Amino acid sequence: MRRRLLAVVCITGCLVSACGMLPGRHERKTVTVWLMKDSASEEFLRRFTADFERGHKDLRLDIRIQSWNGIVDKVDKALKDDSGGGPDVIEVGNTQVPLYADGGKLADLTLESMRDWGKDKWLPGLAQPGNDGNAQYGIPWYAANRVVIYRKDLFQAAGITRPPTTREEWLADTGKLNSGGNQGIYLAGQDWYTLSGFIWDEGGDLARQKDYKWQGTLDSPAALRGMDFYRRLQALGRGPTDADEEHPPQAGVFAGGRVAQIVAVPGLAQSIVRQNPELKDELGFFPVPGKTAARPGTVFTGGSDLVVAGHTKDQFAATAVVGALVGAKWDTELARTMNYVPNKTTLAGAVAGEEGVAAMAAGAAHGRATPSTPQWADVEADNPIKEYMTRVLTGADPATEARRASAKITGELAPDV
Repeated sequence: MRRRLLAVVCITGCLVSACGMLPGRHERKTVTVWLMKDSASEEFLRRFTADFERGHKDLRLDIRIQSWNGIVDKVDKALKDDSGGGPDVIEVGNTQVPLYADGGKLADLTLESMRDWGKDKWLPGLAQPGNDGNAQYGIPWYAANRVVIYRKDLFQAAGITRPPTTREEWLADTGKLNSGGNQGIYLAGQDWYTLSGFIWDEGGDLARQKDYKWQGTLDSPAALRGMDFYRRLQALGRGPTDADEEHPPQAGVFAGGRVAQIVAVPGLAQSIVRQNPELKDELGFFPVPGKTAARPGTVFTGGSDLVVAGHTKDQFAATAVVGALVGAKWDTELARTMNYVPNKTTLAGAVAGEEGVAAMAAGAAHGRATPSTPQWADVEADNPIKEYMTRVLTGADPATEARRASAKITGELAPDV
């Protein structure tokens, strides 16, 4: 989601206001906003700052760009510091919200979400991780998720005239493409984000909360069906069974060989074309197919939420900034500028003209996120799902391996049980 190499600098209200005072020497209040590197272009931030300050004469924006490297510890430290010098509004990864909400460090924005910000239209994969019980802490800003990137020339050569819209069509088409030295699909054996979508489509989960305790659920019948579909699809290519999509980077594999499809965010196409310019006009995109043609498959939704620090000295001013950024005007503008999915299903039409983003938006409407618990980070640190996938793809009994992986997940999510 953060792939653009933009020369983003710290943007402050000083870019559009020569001083911190209004006529009559009334002092403006400064709202400090932390945004992540490459989430928004410099030009977007300039225009947003100017527009916001014109409409809020008593407020000044101080937007500071942060690096993703080490950001969790930095944000956690800032949220615990009540000296008044920290950020008021912070951009965080959607699945990171539970880490920060734990312990009352974030402002509860439930009222604004329901009254002003159209909570019922938010993308579920952004909204769910930002919610804890009855409280909404994370406010959806933008999303990105996986689609299928495919070679139009290889589809045409195989006699496939349109992208598949169901899983069974996808398997059949991929089987046709997997011939003559071509790989029907390159799918690494440990691409657990893609597996998660298949599990969710079957009605399963990676983990579920029961009686206030989280338990791994890869061994449920639904989750096992998702893994079985992954096994069947992965076999129609030569992806490694013991590595994820970054080892080696799948963009390079797609660019360098006769690979018909990969599952990736649309932005990866830029890397593919850089490595093989001959593919510039041959790349197409379609949503990950679902079980029926009625709707695309469920996908893991990544992206960012905006949160307000619990110790902000002016929550009204902080929420005004959040409301402006997530409102239809600027959220749509951000999506068009950066090729993101807007935060609401009702705004998908804003990116309909871009094939890759439109495919992404179709999937995002049914997106999900990882279990909403601070301990999920511990699961990913030594991810048992990857080991489980490799064992199944190399012939081990799926039910046995699923029970083993589920027990490890439970141990990480409920270490005292």
